[in-house]
Amino acid sequence: MDDGRSRAAAHDDERLTPTALYRAVLLAFALLVVVLVFPIIASLLLLGLLIVIVAVPMSAAAGRLERLHVPRGVGAPLVLLAGTGVVAGIIAVLVPVFASEGNRLIDALPSTVDHLRHDLGRVTHSRSSNAGQDFQRFVNGYTQHPQKLLGPATAVGAGVAGVLTTLVVVALTSLYSAIQPESLVRGVVRLIAPPRRAHARHIMRRLAQAYVGWLRGLGLGMLVLFVVTYLGLMAVRLPYAVVFATLTALAMVVPYYGALVSAIPPILLALTISPGKALIVAGIYLLAHQLEGNVIEPLVMARAVQLHPALVAIGVIAVERLFGFIGLIVAVPILVTVKILVEELWVRPLEAAHGGREPPDEAPPAAGRWRMRRARRPVETGPAD
Repeated sequence: MDDGRSRAAAHDDERLTPTALYRAVLLAFALLVVVLVFPIIASLLLLGLLIVIVAVPMSAAAGRLERLHVPRGVGAPLVLLAGTGVVAGIIAVLVPVFASEGNRLIDALPSTVDHLRHDLGRVTHSRSSNAGQDFQRFVNGYTQHPQKLLGPATAVGAGVAGVLTTLVVVALTSLYSAIQPESLVRGVVRLIAPPRRAHARHIMRRLAQAYVGWLRGLGLGMLVLFVVTYLGLMAVRLPYAVVFATLTALAMVVPYYGALVSAIPPILLALTISPGKALIVAGIYLLAHQLEGNVIEPLVMARAVQLHPALVAIGVIAVERLFGFIGLIVAVPILVTVKILVEELWVRPLEAAHGGREPPDEAPPAAGRWRMRRARRPVETGPAD
């Protein structure tokens, strides 16, 4: 009898009730909304992070000018104009040479590819295909039929317009934030419970120091990589030194992977000349990145951005998967933000709850404990003579 009642109760529990159906539909709808809205949320988060990264050093520079009796309303625009002028000057100096060498590099690509395939074919004893001619035909298919470029040109134009619009929004919003930063900070802090507002300000100061340290290290690292790579490639007389040095400096934005990718084209080009020159070029890139990684980062960036190399290597891939290619540009600030928040909101409260004491070491094995007790046992001595 009891078994029959239990089976009936189980059968009633397994029935699809209206409440369960409503919850399932609501959960599915919520998941669908999250999937559809996540790209928009991710774009807004990236935009906000870019604004903060630009506004923090601008605000710090405007604060220094304010101590020299320059109002923030004047100092912040001056800082923005100075930064824009520096970037524009670098572009004005590099773009003509970069464009000239880039055009010559593109024109020489077919013969370079054929030469490389021929050398590799001799090493691997495989047939050498006319890859350079195939590449040239591919390019001519677009240059001789310009209508094929209409679709890609439209997409590129839309992308450039979007990037320019984003830059203008970031610059103006960062400017207004740098002119009156304290009101924004107070607004964010007021969202926190009063007992934790001092801790919130501490976290915001740590984040600001990390962003400034990252930008300072990034700028100096790019300069060092460009100079060392350019001088090294010029010393070995490798063509297109400006193009390769510029790409190497820009690729530093993506940790580790950017350095690896930027070194491949010049090494392949040097390989078409001689294997010895390819080894020398590889050594130049290794020297440049060792100098940047072991001198620039420890002196400039290490105190503000303390990330394990393995964490950065994995984190860059995760950021690219979540936020796309644009996320690679701010991958390090995203990882630093996550690290600081985890430390301040989880690790330190956890350590404080346990009195900041480390857990005891693992107990030694039985034989070890017997030896320790024997070592601590006082030595019995006989009566003195």
